[in-house]
Amino acid sequence: MVAMTHRALRKSQLIAFDHVAAGHDGILSDVSGEILAKPCQQDEIDFYESTRTHPDFAYYIPIHCGTLSLGQSHDVPEAAAVFPSATAAAAPQPWVPSNGGKINTDCAIVLENVAAGLRKPNILDVKLGARLWADDAPPAKRQKFDALSEITTSKPLGFRIAGMKTWIGAKAAGLSPGGPDGYKVYDRHYGRALTPETVREGFENYFFIDSASITKKFARRVIKRFLGDLRGLQEVLEKEESRMYSASLLFVYEGDGAGLQADFETEKQVLDLETEQQLLELGTVQHGVLSNGYRDRPVLEDEGWSIEDEDEDDDDEGVEELPKIQAVKMIDFAHAAWTPGLGPDENVLHGIRNVIKILTELLTQ
Repeated sequence: MVAMTHRALRKSQLIAFDHVAAGHDGILSDVSGEILAKPCQQDEIDFYESTRTHPDFAYYIPIHCGTLSLGQSHDVPEAAAVFPSATAAAAPQPWVPSNGGKINTDCAIVLENVAAGLRKPNILDVKLGARLWADDAPPAKRQKFDALSEITTSKPLGFRIAGMKTWIGAKAAGLSPGGPDGYKVYDRHYGRALTPETVREGFENYFFIDSASITKKFARRVIKRFLGDLRGLQEVLEKEESRMYSASLLFVYEGDGAGLQADFETEKQVLDLETEQQLLELGTVQHGVLSNGYRDRPVLEDEGWSIEDEDEDDDDEGVEELPKIQAVKMIDFAHAAWTPGLGPDENVLHGIRNVIKILTELLTQ
């Protein structure tokens, strides 16, 4: 096992992360794009650290690498990465609507970038729950969030689309070949305008993208894998006793159609499987390990970021690595806690079950 070490990260080594579909501003990335630094409060750090005693659930969230101390200002010349976290709790502040702006905090949590390894990641953020506020929320926040839930799909379906970014190709985006972007962005207002009758269209826009050569055949293969992971997450949460207000499901998959097709072929050759069904069955047995990629822990070494392999074996040398095709993780735990004696979180589970229902329906269209 590789020992964890400490290293200072200079501000110049952190850049703005540009693949955010929803949530607060201010997320940073290292230059490799493998890890993210998300500004947050101590409560969220504490929850991530608590998942070490809930390994089944921890499988379905981004790998937690440690914390980043931002200092008194986000413009300090350098910040220190600490493993494990030891950030002092910040004094509570009166609630003011952020409207997606930066969180006023001096600390950040360091997480794996779930989209790392994808050429053109398609990203979807689904906010879970009809109730979006925790027990300690002030009346103003409760009133605002209840009103939002009432006029969106949050109340009837237990979820709403918070934001999406899909690769549609440079040509479709009106850019010259090889242009700098080629993404279509669906902001929070798009998701809020959807109704229980039209929300399926949002998922169709996420999966079926002809201009990027994402055919229905390829899209359905991706959807089947997402369904396997969502059902696994549902099973885990039905056994846990927790409350996770305003948590989200983060979906990512390869948005370059040609690359997606090549990845399917590579995966088939590496695993020496003849049919997609064989792959799905193997993935189910392994609780989605094939669709989510490695679960080794990233650590910060003197040479840079690497993977801590707890089962390092020389016999694995030369084994071809599976391409990353898609992943779904639960994120955003600013208002999450384990609640022994209160039963499963039906507020979250209601949303997950309805997402599963809609994705299942997409397979038949």
